[in-house]
Amino acid sequence: MKNTRNRLYTNDTAILWLIALPGLLYFVIFKYIPLFGNVIAFQDYNIFQGIMHSHFVGWKHFAFMFRYEEFVNILKNTVLLGVYQIVAGFPAPLIFALLLNEIRFSSYKRVVQTLLYLPHFLSWVIVGGIFINLLTIDGVFNRLLHFLDLPTIDFMLQKGFFRTIVVGSGIWKEVGWGMIIYLAAMSAVNPQLYESAVIDGANRWRRMWSITIPSISPAIITLFLLRIGGILDANVEQLLVLLNPLVRPVGEVIDTYVYRSGLLGGQFSFTTAVGLFKSVIGFFMIVSLNQLSKRMTGESIY
Repeated sequence: MKNTRNRLYTNDTAILWLIALPGLLYFVIFKYIPLFGNVIAFQDYNIFQGIMHSHFVGWKHFAFMFRYEEFVNILKNTVLLGVYQIVAGFPAPLIFALLLNEIRFSSYKRVVQTLLYLPHFLSWVIVGGIFINLLTIDGVFNRLLHFLDLPTIDFMLQKGFFRTIVVGSGIWKEVGWGMIIYLAAMSAVNPQLYESAVIDGANRWRRMWSITIPSISPAIITLFLLRIGGILDANVEQLLVLLNPLVRPVGEVIDTYVYRSGLLGGQFSFTTAVGLFKSVIGFFMIVSLNQLSKRMTGESIY
């Protein structure tokens, strides 16, 4: 009997590993093996000589990076845009999920949820085109301003509006998709807690504040820590669609600079050093904040 049980356990384990194999291969091939390419950050990489024969220069590109005036401005733009996206973009799915959770008409709730997360399936080329057509000098919004006898503004060419457009378009596109995680967490809340609160006289706002939010706090903290860890990450596709030469001084971030100078400009070693710097900063931020969260709230990613 014991041998039969061990064989069944072994077979089940083998099946689980077989199911996980495609995912493991994906991470090994496309995530871990490419990490070895970061060695070119310490070389004067020559595409014809390859990684193995390119000249090793140590910290040369990192030293140049911090002396490069344009990089300082790019780092500032990246941090500011990341902070704006966290301050405005992170609470948006949570707020919409809390409000949608209070809707009692299931058919109306499904329609609203579908409409909110539908933009997630649109590419940034389409979404960027929509916002450009809305906000350019001949766009819908300026036509409305002209109709009201108000001065028109080409929002897409104004530095002061660029970060707002990036954050706003990101929220519009992804708020519904991010909302799904919170709704799934809310569905696991014990209904008896709400029933007890109703008996005690708690209104909807009090039930939301005292039951719903504390119950989904692990999901909130986990997503917040992951968002903080990616504060230097930017949606390259979004920015490449919305960027133009007039707003580049405030819109150029690390990822777009790496794409423009590395892939198009041929500065492979320098831009690899910039990307490696960004990854190391993100890693230390998520580790340190994870430890801080574990000590203060008891919740953490690991």
